[in-house]
Amino acid sequence: MVNWHIIFKIIGSLLFIEAFFMAWCVGMSFYFQEDDTLAFLMSMLITFGSAFLFLLMGRKAKNSLSRHDAFVVVTAVWVIFSFFGMFPFLIHGSITNVTDAYFETMSGFSTTGASILDDVECLPHGILFWRSLTQWVGGLGIVFFTIAILPSLVGGSVKVFAAEATGPIKAKMHPRLSTTAKWIWSIYLLLTIGCGIAFWIAGMNWYEALNYSMTTTATGGFSIHNDSFSNFQNPSIDYIAILFEFLAGINFTLLYVSIFKARYKELFKNSEFKLYISLVLLATVGLVTVLFTQMGYDLEKAFRTGLFQIVSFMTTTGVFSDDVAQWPHITWIILGAVMFIGACAGSTSGGFKCIRAVMTLKTLRNNFRQILHPNAVLPVKINGSSVPQSRIVALFAFFTLFMCMILVTAAIMILSGIDAINSIVIALSCVSNIGPTLSNDIGANITWSGMPDYTKWILSLLMLMGRLEIMTVLVLFTPSFWRDN
Repeated sequence: MVNWHIIFKIIGSLLFIEAFFMAWCVGMSFYFQEDDTLAFLMSMLITFGSAFLFLLMGRKAKNSLSRHDAFVVVTAVWVIFSFFGMFPFLIHGSITNVTDAYFETMSGFSTTGASILDDVECLPHGILFWRSLTQWVGGLGIVFFTIAILPSLVGGSVKVFAAEATGPIKAKMHPRLSTTAKWIWSIYLLLTIGCGIAFWIAGMNWYEALNYSMTTTATGGFSIHNDSFSNFQNPSIDYIAILFEFLAGINFTLLYVSIFKARYKELFKNSEFKLYISLVLLATVGLVTVLFTQMGYDLEKAFRTGLFQIVSFMTTTGVFSDDVAQWPHITWIILGAVMFIGACAGSTSGGFKCIRAVMTLKTLRNNFRQILHPNAVLPVKINGSSVPQSRIVALFAFFTLFMCMILVTAAIMILSGIDAINSIVIALSCVSNIGPTLSNDIGANITWSGMPDYTKWILSLLMLMGRLEIMTVLVLFTPSFWRDN
């Protein structure tokens, strides 16, 4: 049976953290003296009060989680965090519809970056900062953040880590998971600070640098300008964004080993990283060739723009430095392919993940060899270690569900009046947590805000499932989950 007391206790503690983040926004809105201060104060009080209520319900909890509890608490926390996170939008009036507000908040916490706000530049600074902050908090995981700062709160932290972490292989850099979490969040914080300082030096003001550094390292994509990075028309800013998006797309455990432990060779021995950088380079060459020969771009602009969009889409950041809708359709295929694959597991990016692509390629290679040598024993090895058969089965189960979700969602989008190409891109965009589509309007003059409400709820669920890698959410809908101990 599910231990609801410990779940309520964890949710209550996490809501205190969310209210604390809202307090940051109070300070931001007070600094700029805009009309969103009251909205954040009220949202903070509602969240604080609800946190006390959850803690009261969980006061008898024992500090221990079962595997069942871990799956419930991870999914519940993301749903509830998004519920309370929508209050600043609703109370301020920047978003008046509950569906739109929840969609925007889920898109933020899941680092998807799809927005129903067609004009963000008219919003107050506090609201824009809250949007950026939701992506930064969601970048490495809400519950994982708790393990880092409150390790004693989650007795079954290893189970929580397994339920929330991305990728089929969960690597730890330290025997104590709480220490691992602290190191990973330290790397994340250092990347954010470094990115912000670099943006400021390149010409952004402090507020722009703060917001863009959070959404860049979270590979989220929310922007405080309608034109995203193309607003600046600054090559230095483009290259800085490319660098930090690329770094944020690397497995953070690998970053720790290669940079903080100074074992740089580990980076280029890693199978997943080698595929990651190879795909970035190969796709960039293809894109640059098309832009240089067919769009009339000079070589530097073709290289910078092509690399920017490849890294943006592969890391599932989803920001733009050019109008991709005007590019030849062959570039859409390239961008769609890297968007599907995504960057590395254990990073802030979404998508299928390079580690799964490596496992798939090696499994297919072994199957071809098995045809020629039926009696051969051919293990799948990743970085010198054999992958258990159960992981291979789980890989293809994940791939099947991933494709089914895209196809079913695309069918629903088509029925809602969106053309077939954009319907597929929307589905892939949400399940991969990338957000923006390849065109300015989604199709048939429909934007994210113009979609029917029922499609927004479906896409909100899809963003959640994509962020938690499908199985963590879907397992809750199986009868055996609630029946078996």
